[in-house]
Amino acid sequence: MPHFRPRRAVVALAALSLLALGTVPALAEPAPHPVTVGQAPAAGRVSAIEDEAARSLATALTDPALRERLRSTTAAGSGPAALAPLAAAVPGSAARGLAEAAERADRGIATAKGLGAGLGPLLRVQLADPSMRAALDAGVAPLVATAATDEHARTVRAYDTAGRAYALETGSVPARPVYLVDLDTAKTLTAGVELLQRELRARGVDAASTDGAATAQAAGGWWGTKITSVRVNDDEEPWFKGAAEMFALVSGFGQDGKVRVDSVAMPYLQYDGTTYYPNQILVNWSSYKYNLADVVLMEDDGDTNYLALAQAVAAVLLTIADQGAYIPLVNAVLGALPESWWTDDPDYVESWYTLARTSSGQLNGARGNGWMTVEPYYVQQF
Repeated sequence: MPHFRPRRAVVALAALSLLALGTVPALAEPAPHPVTVGQAPAAGRVSAIEDEAARSLATALTDPALRERLRSTTAAGSGPAALAPLAAAVPGSAARGLAEAAERADRGIATAKGLGAGLGPLLRVQLADPSMRAALDAGVAPLVATAATDEHARTVRAYDTAGRAYALETGSVPARPVYLVDLDTAKTLTAGVELLQRELRARGVDAASTDGAATAQAAGGWWGTKITSVRVNDDEEPWFKGAAEMFALVSGFGQDGKVRVDSVAMPYLQYDGTTYYPNQILVNWSSYKYNLADVVLMEDDGDTNYLALAQAVAAVLLTIADQGAYIPLVNAVLGALPESWWTDDPDYVESWYTLARTSSGQLNGARGNGWMTVEPYYVQQF
């Protein structure tokens, strides 16, 4: 993204209360009152790691060189900056300590999401809103917060250079500059979808390549279903949201009669209230026995553990046998999701039952949270 935009949520599930900090003043003035956060409820592992990284960054900003590097690196139009490399490029003990902490956090997040080592920097930092630039350039001391996944939260936690915590009201953009630490979910989405495919295949569930176009080729070509436009709904536009990406699980019965799940990355689908025109192949029908399939749309909100998802989905779908007629699999996939994904995290977004090879036009989601327009598309083999 060229600069931080409010990340609109794409789900209508009950939201997790990120901070139980009590009633506190909005952080609308340069000198807010610190609050005690020791009684805050435990967050997910990724959220906790991000929160600690935000505190580490805040305390490291006592270093003028690091503070200036961060200010210039996150200038308007430059987009988010990877935290570990940014800190590593600044001499001095404070920056070195921050770089080491950020690298540990990157490894911890990869582990929490079920991903292997070697992904590189995952945490990044950006100015929360372009309107804060003037105050930052004028020398107002910034706070550091995490880009919360709960768009319904009334406050988010931020830290100053002494490591003290503040509750920022989410209803309005703070006048004091705020840096946001969030996750590069585009990178974790790509790695996660690849892991999902490998793990499903290893557990006996047929699975195809990450772009949804199966490797199997029908003679001369194959019929697919193409998404011409897609949109998800919500009515929130908080300033503190971080970016998130979407992926779809397409399920049906393969040519061998076994359940198959194809994971389709949809990284462009970032904001609600926006219609996207991806012209993306969603289903390769040459991979399916019947002319029907189901689609579950999900969001990687940061805490998504792809290994756990693959294990849960495979354990349920492997109990379903082909009985000579199409059996909808949406309920089976939804039933396999960890309970926390229904009660705490915005992982499940929308679902479509019985998508047919001949389906065309607008298809409304089963839970009323989105729609997509599709059309049959023939992929000609060279």
